[in-house]
Amino acid sequence: MQPYVLVMEDEDALATLIQYNLEKEGYRVVVAADGEEGMLQIEERLPDLVLLDWMLPKLSGIEVCRRIRGKAETRNLPVIMLTARGEESDRVRGLDTGADDYMTKPFSMVELNARIRAVLRRIRPGLADDRLNHGDIVIDRVAHRVRRAGTEIHLGPTEFRLLDHLMQHPGRVFSREQLLDAVWGSDVYVEARTVDVHVGRLRKALNLEGTVNPIRTVRSAGYSLDLGG
Repeated sequence: MQPYVLVMEDEDALATLIQYNLEKEGYRVVVAADGEEGMLQIEERLPDLVLLDWMLPKLSGIEVCRRIRGKAETRNLPVIMLTARGEESDRVRGLDTGADDYMTKPFSMVELNARIRAVLRRIRPGLADDRLNHGDIVIDRVAHRVRRAGTEIHLGPTEFRLLDHLMQHPGRVFSREQLLDAVWGSDVYVEARTVDVHVGRLRKALNLEGTVNPIRTVRSAGYSLDLGG
């Protein structure tokens, strides 16, 4: 089941970036450019989580959050507030209004994805996919463990995130640039060749005796997770 995220954000470029990244992670995303439109979207179909900008036109994020918490049908709707206001008093005000989490702009998409997963895991555990399985490989996101064919695999944090991303899209070929964006974040400068190094480490860790090499190199295209051989 695709979790449905409502993004209430009036900065077009940021809203587009968030939508692109969340859809890439498997979420269904709808964008509302102001508070009134966002409330109408909530009435039309209840989302699984709201990303809520503080400084929205027509109806502020704080007022939207108050209205969400004031209605029985939306009282438990998870809300992550996004804002350029980084003062402690603002964070406290946002959380006191009922936000479940608070992110100060600018933020990385990698951290945003992690915060969304954490909030869903805490509030809507049925929507937070804590385990990924593909073939004989199992990722446990909560315990931060990987097993292959019943054997525990020890990975560094970057290799873990790389495997997590590949396992969400088995068989799909990702270029180095796409993997850099997904695993390191678009706001971090890392050379594309760095991907080759971490793919090599991941491949070495997963290549147990008697198992198939799970990572396929596609010449001039990139890498994919493919247990078909």
